[in-house]
Amino acid sequence: MAIVTKSGDDGLTGLWSGERVRKDDPRVEAYGTIDELDSLIGEAKHYLKRNDTRQIVEEVQKDLFWIAGELATRSGSFSNPVKEDDEKRLAAHVEAFEKEVQLTGFVIPGITLQSAKLDVARAVCRRAERRIVSLAWDADVSKTLRRYINRLSDLLYMMARAEEASDGGVKYAKEQ
Repeated sequence: MAIVTKSGDDGLTGLWSGERVRKDDPRVEAYGTIDELDSLIGEAKHYLKRNDTRQIVEEVQKDLFWIAGELATRSGSFSNPVKEDDEKRLAAHVEAFEKEVQLTGFVIPGITLQSAKLDVARAVCRRAERRIVSLAWDADVSKTLRRYINRLSDLLYMMARAEEASDGGVKYAKEQ
C-alpha cells in the first residue's frame, strides 16, 4: 500500500465511506482529533508504571481506531460502531479508580511524568469531544459515541490520578 498517493494535494481527502471532502471539514476535524488523541495515548503508554493503566490504554487505542472510522463514515453504515457496552466498560474502569483514589479537592495536573502525559491526552480528548459535538449539530453522530468520548476523558483523568497515587500521591490546588 502506497502512502504517497497525491490524491490529497488539492486539499481534499477521502472518507471511509468513499466521499471526498475538504480537509477542514468538521468530520475530518473530529476524526483527526481522535487520531491526535490516539497518538498521545500511545506516547503516554510508554511512561505508565501500572500494568492496569497500560492494559486499559491498549483497549482504548483499539476502540479509537473504530471510533475514527465511524466518524469518517458519512452514511451511518459503519460496520463496527461504538456500542453501549464499550461506554459501560469505561464507566466501570472510572468507578474502580474512584474507589481506589478518593479525590478531596481540585487537583494540580501532571505531578508525575506519566500523569502529565495522561493529562495532556485528556485535554485533547475534551477537544475531540467538542469537535464531535460540533459535527453532531449538522450530522448524525451516535449518542453512544458521544458518551464514550465523555467517559474516556473521565477515565484518562482518573488513570492520571491513580498513577500519581501509586507514585507519591495526588497534589491538590489547596491542600487540606
